[in-house]
Amino acid sequence: MINKTFLLVLLFTGAYRMASAQENTLQQSMKRGESLYSTNCSSCHMPTGEGLGGAFPPLALSNWLKNQKKIIGVVLKGLEGEVTINDEVYNAVMPALNHLTDREISDVLNFVSNSWGNKQPLITPEHVKAERK
Repeated sequence: MINKTFLLVLLFTGAYRMASAQENTLQQSMKRGESLYSTNCSSCHMPTGEGLGGAFPPLALSNWLKNQKKIIGVVLKGLEGEVTINDEVYNAVMPALNHLTDREISDVLNFVSNSWGNKQPLITPEHVKAERK
């Protein structure tokens, strides 16, 4: 009985530590990503992610942020042409930000994906690297 109890405690403690480590990693990434956002994204998407109606889509509460591969691809390759985001049509050009490192891209996307009412899973530099290929 003691062995089972010990194993259960150990299992739950390990799971909690892993979740806490991932949350700490996300928080650190978001902190780094905030300054990258300010430098590279805020002039179009605005400092609080609200975008500019009809011209630049919002990132706050954006339905696009749910697809990690898509948003990594947009940052790496840019975007041109008509898109519908949160039921509004936009047709502007977003330049590729492929000059940023994999870590910088994951940091800025973690900031955007977890700010202004967004809550998405951690994006790692490995995710970006896989999409960069």
